[in-house]
Amino acid sequence: MTPCKFLLGFCLLLCAQLVQAGPKIERWQTAAGTRVLFVEDHSLPIVDIQVDFAAGAAREPAGKEGVAGLTRSLIDLGADGMDETQIASRLADLGARLSGGVDLDRTSVTLRTLSMADKRAPAFELLRAILNGPTFPAEAFERERARSLAALREALTRPDAIASKTFWAAMYPAHPYGRQATPESVAALLRADILAFHSANYGARSATVAIVGDLSRAEAEALAERLSSGLPAASADTGLPVPQLPVGGEQRIAHPAAQAHLLIGLPALKRGDPDFFPLAVGNYSLGGGGFVSRLVKEVRDKRGLAYSVHSYFLPLQQLGPFQIGLQTRKGQADEALRLTRSVLAAFLEQGPSEAELQAAKQNLIGSFPLRLDSNRKILENVAMIAFYDLPLDYLDRYPENIERVTVAEIQAAFARRLPVEHLVTVVVAGD
Repeated sequence: MTPCKFLLGFCLLLCAQLVQAGPKIERWQTAAGTRVLFVEDHSLPIVDIQVDFAAGAAREPAGKEGVAGLTRSLIDLGADGMDETQIASRLADLGARLSGGVDLDRTSVTLRTLSMADKRAPAFELLRAILNGPTFPAEAFERERARSLAALREALTRPDAIASKTFWAAMYPAHPYGRQATPESVAALLRADILAFHSANYGARSATVAIVGDLSRAEAEALAERLSSGLPAASADTGLPVPQLPVGGEQRIAHPAAQAHLLIGLPALKRGDPDFFPLAVGNYSLGGGGFVSRLVKEVRDKRGLAYSVHSYFLPLQQLGPFQIGLQTRKGQADEALRLTRSVLAAFLEQGPSEAELQAAKQNLIGSFPLRLDSNRKILENVAMIAFYDLPLDYLDRYPENIERVTVAEIQAAFARRLPVEHLVTVVVAGD
C-alpha cells in the first residue's frame, strides 16, 4: 500500500470513529400498540414530535387517487370544536409550529414546541385534538379540493411533471406506487371519502411516534400514551405488495418545451436491505456526487449535453426506484440518452475505481454529522427508523457500514438491483 493510500485509509477510519456515536434512542410501545422512539436532549428548551401513519398515497383505494394528500391537508383545519383560525391562533400564541406531509408510504404530522410546561402542555393537547378528533369541515374540504385540482392541472402542463408521472406509471404498471392523482380522480372525491380513508388508515397500530428533545423518559411515555389512546381503532398496517419488475422500454411524449426531460430507471431497493450501503457508495461515483460523479463529468463537463444530471436510489417500504434524470436541448436528446446509457453500462461492468471508492467514502462519512446537527434532523432520522422498523443502532453504524464497502460489493449489488433489460426510459419534448 502506498503512503498516500495508507494515510487516506487512516483518515477514513478516524472519521468513522469520530462520528460513530449517534443519538441514544429508546424504544417502547404504547398500550394502544403504537411504536415510540425517543431521544432525550436537554441542550435546547425544545421538543420535536413526529407522528407517522401508514397512510401514504400507496394506500389509496383504486379510483380514489388524491385522497391521502387531501386528508392530510384537512386534518389540522378543524378539530375538537376549533376551526382553522382558532387552531392557527393557538399555535401562534404558544410559539409552536405544526407541519408534515404525505409521500407514497406515510403521512406525517409534526409539532415543534418550547419545552416549558406552560407552553408544551397546551401544544401537546392541541396535537392530541388534531390527531384524535379532526372534523374535516365541509367548506375547507371544498376549498382544498379546488386547490389540489388547480395544482394538478397546472403541473400537467409542465414537461418535468409529465415525465415524472409517465415514468412512475411505467415503472409500476400494476402496483400502488404507480397510481397517481389526476384531475378526474380528485374532482370525484367526496368528504365521505376523506372520513373513510382517515378511519381506515390513521390507527394507533399503524402509527409510529418519534420524540426528540427536552423531556424525561417518563414525560415522553405519558405524552405518547396520550397521543395514541384516542386514535381510531384501525387495524395494523398490512404492508404493500411486492412490485414486479417492468418490461423495459422507451416512451416519448411530444411537448413544445425547448428542453427535453429524460428519465431512466426501475424499481430497485427497499428500506432495510443490506444492499443499501454498497448502492449508496456506488451511486455517489455514478451520479450522486455532483461534479465528481461520472455522469456529470461525461454528460455535462466533457460534452456539454446537460446543465445537470443525477442518479439516486429512493428506498421505500417496497422496492423504490433507481433513477437517472437530466434535461438537455431538444435536438440533443438522442445523443444525451445514448451517452447516459453508455456511462451506466460501463459502471455496471467495471464499478468505481479505487480512487472513486475512497472519495465517495470520504464524502459520505465526512458529511454524515451534518445529518444530525439539529433536533429537527435527528427527528427526521429517528422517525424514519421508527416507521421502517430499522435497527436502533442504524445511525451509530452508518459510517462503519459505509467504510467497509468494497468495489466487488458495489458491482454485485448493482448487478442484482439494476437488470438493464427492465430499465424504463421516458423522454418528454425530445421529438
